[in-house]
Amino acid sequence: YVVVGAFVIAMFAMVGLFMQLKPELSPLEDRGVFMAFAIAPEGSTMQYTDRYMKQVAGILGQEVPEINTLFEVVAPGLERPNPVNFAIGFAILEHWDTRKRNQLEITKQITPKLYGGIPGVISFAMNPLSLGQSFLSKEIEYVIYGSSYEELQDHVNKVMAKLSTYPGITGLDTDLKLNKPQIRVNIDRDKAASMGISMATIGGTVETLLGGRDVTRYKREGKQYDVVLQMEDAKRRQPTDLTSIYVRARSGQLVQLSNLVTLEETVTPKELNHFNRFRAAIINGNVGPDASLGQVLDFIDATVAQELPQNVTTDLNGASREYRESGDEMKVTLVLALIFIYLVLAAQFESFVGPLVIMLTVPLGFLGALFAMWLNAKFGDGGTLNIYSRIGLVMLVGLITKNGILIVEFANQLRRAGQEKVEAVLEASTLRLRPILMTTLATVLGSLPLALSSGAGSEARRAIGWVIVGGVSIGTLLTLFIIPVAYSLIVRTTPRIRDGT
Repeated sequence: YVVVGAFVIAMFAMVGLFMQLKPELSPLEDRGVFMAFAIAPEGSTMQYTDRYMKQVAGILGQEVPEINTLFEVVAPGLERPNPVNFAIGFAILEHWDTRKRNQLEITKQITPKLYGGIPGVISFAMNPLSLGQSFLSKEIEYVIYGSSYEELQDHVNKVMAKLSTYPGITGLDTDLKLNKPQIRVNIDRDKAASMGISMATIGGTVETLLGGRDVTRYKREGKQYDVVLQMEDAKRRQPTDLTSIYVRARSGQLVQLSNLVTLEETVTPKELNHFNRFRAAIINGNVGPDASLGQVLDFIDATVAQELPQNVTTDLNGASREYRESGDEMKVTLVLALIFIYLVLAAQFESFVGPLVIMLTVPLGFLGALFAMWLNAKFGDGGTLNIYSRIGLVMLVGLITKNGILIVEFANQLRRAGQEKVEAVLEASTLRLRPILMTTLATVLGSLPLALSSGAGSEARRAIGWVIVGGVSIGTLLTLFIIPVAYSLIVRTTPRIRDGT
């Protein structure tokens, strides 16, 4: 009864540890480089963005002495049209062996000083994602559908107002922005026609003098240069500068545009995006230092359910979508692995009861693996449920069942030789102890280099290594006590005699 009670307690402990671990797609790896972003308000000039990006660079230079190379780009041309209110900086760190802090510790330290620490822009640091996504991709991409963009704007504002107070998200932003400044030029067509000025003349003149036009090329000293016709920069900075432009009438007379046009300042959408062919807005951001992707997505789901009507549909994209899909697929994979091993054992033992006893080693191994991950999480060394640790759990199913196979198979042989059930399982446990310890020790020692690895990509290796080390070691220890008791309680008293043996 003591052992049975211990097994029940172990099952509750396994569930409790599983609920405490943070779920995510993959652990962030120390790649020796991170990025810093500055996003200015819509309508900001390049000089405005550059001024604040220099503040970001100053914080990085002061707070991160491990930076070997730092360069920033304003309006890097990664989108079309190229927004001048967007800047990115790349910080290349020193070699792993020459610095004491890893990349994740550095970004965790500077995040509070960037995000919310520089009024006037949205600035934040971001680690590159680990599974080959674009360096501009964010961990959180939450899609909200709507029938109109005005309705979407209302939904997005409600959700982002709640998410802005949640510390688990940094760099919160959305692709739906209906506040891009715009100057609308209203032309008095009748007056222009009476003066003999066509719309093409007005449009072409404004385009040339404000936007610029390549009129020719010339060569000098073996190099070719473009000749661009455009007004001086100082004469095209204010909206009223547009009305000071002159256009030529059909008679050849120059007419000032202030006599033909009126200016109206308004706002317009930056871009109107679709997702799966429907009107949609994407709320994006990065996971905070003390949160996980699974926790953030669950919080957003709860916020949407609380703030938006029930008929609003949502979706995921990018790394968030991969996380949800990989989690569902891994559950199916784990269940199929358990079923496959059980059926193979049932065919080998020609029984459904003996393999059931052997499969009791699986939750014991899971308990050890989850305990090892929980300890790592407590000491700040990862310890999350990610794609690598889940692969380790699938591997653990095959590694830990070997202990039960050794005990159950040898006990069946002794019973066929005439021994009683209890005596047979006790002797089998005693005689099989040495090979069980030898194989367990070999597996644990072989996995220690993974668990204790360091350097580039070590986060992924440690995730698998600690699952195997904790699962095999603790699972084996519990197996030596629980499997004999389970065998004596579940397996029938009279052994089955195989034909021809």
